[in-house]
Amino acid sequence: MKTTLVFLSLLALASVAAAQTKITGTLDCGKINQQQAMEVGDKPGHILGLAQNKCTWSKPMEIAGITTKDEVVTGSIDVSGNRGQAHSYAVDTVSNGDKLTIRLTSTVEMKDGAPVSEKGTWTFVSGTGKLKGINGKGSYAGTFKADGSSTGEAEGEYTLPEKK
Repeated sequence: MKTTLVFLSLLALASVAAAQTKITGTLDCGKINQQQAMEVGDKPGHILGLAQNKCTWSKPMEIAGITTKDEVVTGSIDVSGNRGQAHSYAVDTVSNGDKLTIRLTSTVEMKDGAPVSEKGTWTFVSGTGKLKGINGKGSYAGTFKADGSSTGEAEGEYTLPEKK
């Protein structure tokens, strides 16, 4: 049951992107730090779960001259059979210490109770400091490894409010 929640490591793949320009970043996530899963009880294999994970940008994305550094992802998943629907939030720390909050929605493909791949979309919720007022969205996709870690790619676009 716990391995079904490894997907959350990829939920971190919602990231930042250059203004009106699609860019791709690579995110590497270790094993899940915290997780809880429960059988729903209505049919075999129907599981609801919560998890939190930490990730690092091996190929950072750049926004307004600063780059993504690391990310903490907290989310939920509803797994039934070989597919799960995930909803999460990622909080990114960027190179100057500012933060980004991102909302993610995805579909996770499963095999033998373990996640294999994930595809989804992301939207900026908020930013601090230089990233205050950020607006944008994108997509992400990733794969899971047998050891519970994952790697993924994210792309998208953003805008920042004009300076007054």
